Amino acid sequence: MSITPQPKLARKNRGRVDILRVKAGRGGKTVTVVKNFVGIGLPEKEQLAKAMQRACGTGGTVKNGQIEIQGDKREAVARILIEANFQPVFAGG
Repeated sequence: MSITPQPKLARKNRGRVDILRVKAGRGGKTVTVVKNFVGIGLPEKEQLAKAMQRACGTGGTVKNGQIEIQGDKREAVARILIEANFQPVFAGG
């Protein structure tokens, strides 16, 4: 009897998301915005936002289908998105 190794379960890529640093229209405050989610609902976005807020130690919200985190926290946000099998891309300035 031969034993065949079990194939590793491939982590499913959940698509590209854009991470932006936005300052315009926010009273001079910088906000990290994550947008262009495909195929996830509001509850999962809120769960991701909560994890990002904890990791960054700042506030944030889910507004108009995108996640907003206070401050320039792009690196920490990207780390959380990679763990959730998303492909983060730094867009804009």
